[in-house]
Amino acid sequence: MLDSRVFRTMAVATALAVMISVFIAPWRVSAGLLVGGLLALFSHSWLKNSAAAAIQLSTAGGRPQLRLAQFVLRYFVMAAVIFALYTLDLVSLPAVLAGMSTFVVAMFVEAAREFYFAIIEREEN
Repeated sequence: MLDSRVFRTMAVATALAVMISVFIAPWRVSAGLLVGGLLALFSHSWLKNSAAAAIQLSTAGGRPQLRLAQFVLRYFVMAAVIFALYTLDLVSLPAVLAGMSTFVVAMFVEAAREFYFAIIEREEN
């Protein structure tokens, strides 16, 4: 439940950032925000899957070296994509980094949501 809310918030934050930047920023900034947001979504999904598999392996007594390699491979894949697109001058590097920060936005939204429900439930008692 929490994971799906965070993922949805990240997707919405990416979409809003790209839609706004299309009108007020150069195309490389918009492309960078889109790439960064998609990489953040990709990273979040990959991390969730590899963390779940690592926990399952550790409870079963298996060796998690392959899962650890996939965990590190995620960073190499992301770095390679960013390097290639930046080298080809297709994206703005600060915009890619800003796009990858959608997880932070999602965490702030989730914290505000939890704070709101804590206040509402407290007032009812």
